[in-house]
Amino acid sequence: MAGQRQRFLRAEKILTQADKTEFLALSQTLLDYPLYPYLQFQWLKNNLQLSDQVLVFLSQFQDTRYAKLLKSKWLVYLAEQGRWLEFIRYYEADGTQDLECQYYWAQYQTAQQAQALQAAERLWSTGDDLPNACDSLLHALSQSRYFTQTLVWQRFEQAVKKNNLSLAQSVYRLITPEGQAKADFWLHVRHQPLWVQNQELWQEKNESARLFTYAVGWLAESNLNLAISLWDEQKQELWVDPNTAQELEKKLALALAVKRDSRAYLRLSQLTSSDKQEREWRVRAALLEQNWSHVNDAVKGLTVEEQQEPAWQYWLARSLAAMGRFSDAQAIYLKLAMDRSLYGFMAADILNQPYQLADKPVPFDPLELQALTETPDFKAIMEFNVLNRVAEAHRQWWYAIGKLPKPQIRLAAKLAEQWQWEQIAIITLVKSDYWDDLSLRFPVHHWPEVMANAERQQLDPAVILGLIRQESLFDPAAKSAVGARGLMQLMPATARQLAREMSGAALSDASLFQSAINIRYGSYYLKKLLNRFHGHLALAIAAYNAGPHRVQQWLPMAQAFPADIWIETMPYKETRKYVIAVFTYAIIYKQLLQSKGLLSANLQASPLKLNKLLSDVSPL
Repeated sequence: MAGQRQRFLRAEKILTQADKTEFLALSQTLLDYPLYPYLQFQWLKNNLQLSDQVLVFLSQFQDTRYAKLLKSKWLVYLAEQGRWLEFIRYYEADGTQDLECQYYWAQYQTAQQAQALQAAERLWSTGDDLPNACDSLLHALSQSRYFTQTLVWQRFEQAVKKNNLSLAQSVYRLITPEGQAKADFWLHVRHQPLWVQNQELWQEKNESARLFTYAVGWLAESNLNLAISLWDEQKQELWVDPNTAQELEKKLALALAVKRDSRAYLRLSQLTSSDKQEREWRVRAALLEQNWSHVNDAVKGLTVEEQQEPAWQYWLARSLAAMGRFSDAQAIYLKLAMDRSLYGFMAADILNQPYQLADKPVPFDPLELQALTETPDFKAIMEFNVLNRVAEAHRQWWYAIGKLPKPQIRLAAKLAEQWQWEQIAIITLVKSDYWDDLSLRFPVHHWPEVMANAERQQLDPAVILGLIRQESLFDPAAKSAVGARGLMQLMPATARQLAREMSGAALSDASLFQSAINIRYGSYYLKKLLNRFHGHLALAIAAYNAGPHRVQQWLPMAQAFPADIWIETMPYKETRKYVIAVFTYAIIYKQLLQSKGLLSANLQASPLKLNKLLSDVSPL
């Protein structure tokens, strides 16, 4: 293998030198090398004119990740060369809009204009930007009999509705001078939704009803009370199609719920149809009222499947207990306490029972695991790993996982665990729908740094581990879309401020990928948030995710509020799920650390109990 590896690296180098003879000679010595398909892909993507060889590759290596990649590049090449019949012959829809447009253009070029233009009309009718590859097709549409002012207006209206104002301005130029006056009105109302107050503007009821509806929705973003008032005054006078009216009703009702407005429950209850989001927010609106009869009714308004989810079982039991139906509540709590979730743990606390973890490691045969590593896909993964091409190894991993049945995906998760690919092991196991291997799902890594900083900041190490598990899945190189870095996902600006507070030292952004530094500053920041919110862990964890200023805005205005209700009714879905996850993981880690004997005597004697952590949320 070592000799083949060296020849592979030599062949790759020759690719950049365009030495065809030596490359072909070397590649012939690598036919059984795990990365031979990858090497051939690299060669052929730069020699797409060799159609016969491309087709051989697509047939011979159709089960590899590189077949699809090469085919996409080859189809683009065929389109550039105007080889439309070949393009049509080999094109398969894969969700790539560039190639989809090229396919319709190929139809147009091969005497299938009607089908092509009808497809173009469908693409045009959305309010979405289209890739440059669609330009020729759309130009043909604009010169055809299908291109009407009705079609133009449809695209303009959809663009304004989706707030794609740059596209709306572009489409505006295609509207007739007579229609532009109407379009000007639409654009002005979008920028100044307060215009919706002028009732004289809505005299042409049918013509303006859609704009009025959209305008009220836009106004609701800045002045919800006025939007509701105007809509309730006018909705009986305007003809608005039921679907559009129902969408606005939903938007207004959910906006009330998110703002913790007392009108939310009634408004949500009056919707003529509902989806999962609306049904769940109706429960939350009832919780905000702390009206347990309404909570009970709202839970029963969920679908049968939704009612079985741990969250709604918990709130059903809470409502029953509050209504005096203690035996019914007890029966639900007993069943729920067996569930490994925040709601199951809260039910166990209510019953004064120990938490149930149901730890069942994935059973596997070492011979089966070895057989998996000997498949072509996994040989390629291992070879990329040996060559320190981590990104390519990971891409190959996810391609390979996508081809496996669930029992083998579980095997792969154990393999990733052995390779210490913690993040990949956890995600892989999730894809197999197996949840009970707790050692795999909740690894205890970076323990010396976690323990040292837990003692320094007087934090429970289980909470730090739970936060790391939620933030980065133990990937020290994790980087979010907004720039948060490392194990505890610190923003560089926040970390620099923390460094000035702690030591006055400068801190580079790159250093946040160092585990010891990241855990040090992340733990300090969590403690800082705890101090700001008077030791209330739920508030501190929420602030770690959403920022302390937002959490400050979510606090009750007058009297204390049960923390479980506060968590359930947080307006940000992301933060709500985040807090629930971190609490759940912290409880699991506490149990695992005790079972592994990793906790000191004083920590062993300090149980992590939710009824203590979830004390009432008070105004600050």
